[in-house]
Amino acid sequence: MTDFISLPFYDLFHENGHVPEIRKKLPPLLAGVRRSILEIGAGTGLITTSLADWTPAEIFALEPSAGMRAVLLSRLGARPELLERVTVLPGDALSVALDEPVEAMVMINVMYAMESGYRKRLWPVLAAQLEPGGLLVFTWRAGGAPPVRPLKELESRQVGRHTYTVSSEILESEGSEGAEGEVCTARYLYQITQDGKVISEEEIVGHAYRPVWETLEGELVGAGFVQTDAPEGLLAWRLA
Repeated sequence: MTDFISLPFYDLFHENGHVPEIRKKLPPLLAGVRRSILEIGAGTGLITTSLADWTPAEIFALEPSAGMRAVLLSRLGARPELLERVTVLPGDALSVALDEPVEAMVMINVMYAMESGYRKRLWPVLAAQLEPGGLLVFTWRAGGAPPVRPLKELESRQVGRHTYTVSSEILESEGSEGAEGEVCTARYLYQITQDGKVISEEEIVGHAYRPVWETLEGELVGAGFVQTDAPEGLLAWRLA
């Protein structure tokens, strides 16, 4: 699984990216959840604390990255009223083993990191940790792998005298050959500059995955899930 995230850039760009939109679309889906939520890929807790604000549920925040967990725990430390209600779990989603099934599972902006074999093993694991009728919600983009494209700037933010910039390019793509592939090779470039001079740079290259609808539907139905309504950009499933 490739993680394209540079930790110093994470909150800076996500708070200005997909997170505000998720905070608008996700709460109605969780309106009936009262007891427990498993968040897979909790990151630094940008959505975790929102889940706690939207629901009275106990939250299990699963995050494999030690760096991300450190920021998440720091964020929880600033919200002492949440310390007894949020449990931070290390490790991989395939190894999650809760004391009892949860009412809902949330997975925001992590599908791109899951290769097909991993994904197929994951759905039955999640089904075993979800109560009957429980809700699984995750972000998803249609269309399969994106086409090859050159390096382009995605976003830039000013912090004091420094400019933080993230750029990306697609180096290879199954979709580029007309097939309904899901795998691409992507390169992300994180730069900190001052007065046009680069003072810090980090490059991350790896595989990203965007399964087509027919593939994803087959995997989830095969694991016992039934699709339900969700806003654009999210998919919601109930465990049959």
